[in-house]
This record gives sequence, C-alpha cells and structure tokens, in this order.
Amino acid sequence: MKVLLIGATGATGKDLLELLLNDEIIKEVTIFVRRELHDKNERLNSHIIDFDKPDEWKHLVTGDVLFSALGTTLKIAGSKEAQWKIDYEYQYQFAQIAKENNVNSYVLVSAANASSKSPIFYSKMKGQLEDAVKDLKFLKTIIFNPPLLIRENTDRKMEVLGAKIIGFLNNLGLFRSQKPLSTKQLAEAMLKSVKTLKNGEHAISGQHILEFLK
Repeated sequence: MKVLLIGATGATGKDLLELLLNDEIIKEVTIFVRRELHDKNERLNSHIIDFDKPDEWKHLVTGDVLFSALGTTLKIAGSKEAQWKIDYEYQYQFAQIAKENNVNSYVLVSAANASSKSPIFYSKMKGQLEDAVKDLKFLKTIIFNPPLLIRENTDRKMEVLGAKIIGFLNNLGLFRSQKPLSTKQLAEAMLKSVKTLKNGEHAISGQHILEFLK
C-alpha cells in the first residue's frame, strides 16, 4: 500500500507517521510538508511544498490512500481567514487533486460537533469541509470526529485542564461519549480503518473511536 499524508508535523500526524513507517503492509509513505522533517527512513518520501502553488507538486499526489491531518488553531493562524485557508482550502485542494489522480481512499481528521449549519465558526468550517470532500466521491471516505485530543507531553494548560474536567465528569457518568482521546489512539484508529472498513462513506466519532480499536 502506498500512503500519502498531509499534516505530518502535527501531533496526530506525527503519531500516524510513526505507525505507517512501522507497518509491514505500508510499502511507501509520501508526506507533504512546509518545513523539513528530520525523519530518515527508506520507505519515506518527503516533499517540502508551497500549498499555494499546486502546479508545482500536484503530479506527486499519487498513491492508494490520502490521510489528511492538517490543521491549526485560531491563535496560531492569527485570524479566521488564515485558519480557513489552512483548515479548509489547503485540505480540500489536496483532496481534490488526489481524487483527480485516482487515489481511491481518503481519511480526514475533522472535529467533534462539525456541522456546516453550526453557528460556531470552527465547527461550521469543519462541517463544510466534510460536505465538500464527500462530494468528491472517493471509493472510500472515512471521517473521524474525535473528542478532546491529548497530546503526549503537552504543555497546553487549557488542554490539560479540559481533560481533567471531562475526566471528572466521566467518573460521574456524564459526557462519556466525549471522553478524551490520545493522538496515538486516533492515529491507530485511522490506520486500522483503512485496513478494515469496506468501500463507501464512514464517520467515526467520540467513544466509537475507542470501540473501533477493540
């Protein structure tokens, strides 16, 4: 299996890349990044690209499956317009090119509560992206809507606090469907989904992600 990955420098992307490079079924992994990734492996092809210049790299988007784990935060992006460009435009453009180049399967990391009808900017943006990639009609489309993600050795105070609060509520029997999930668990589920799910559209969210791993 030849795999394509965007978002390899993010938390989930890093965990997924490690799994891909250690999986015997995966013969080749091609990543598209904006800065050099110091990971040497004979099965890894790394392309540093400018996402705004697709004519320079679109011929490289060939393989069996595209994993899309690209994303940023409003704080890092600096504005809603900048976040939209990364979280929507770049991901949709890449998916569109993959479809044109006959990539059969597509796996997207979306977000909990994603909906194109949401009044919340982030949720609406993620929902619009989901709708757009579904319309591309890949042979297999898999969308993950994870709950709060825990990054290993994270220094994000609000993330740690949020996990503690939800964990406390979980112990009371509340919001169990939104139990925090590690990025490694999400990456494991993404890889397993490609191997086990049949062709068609699939959406996996919340606790269903953990159940899927069993």
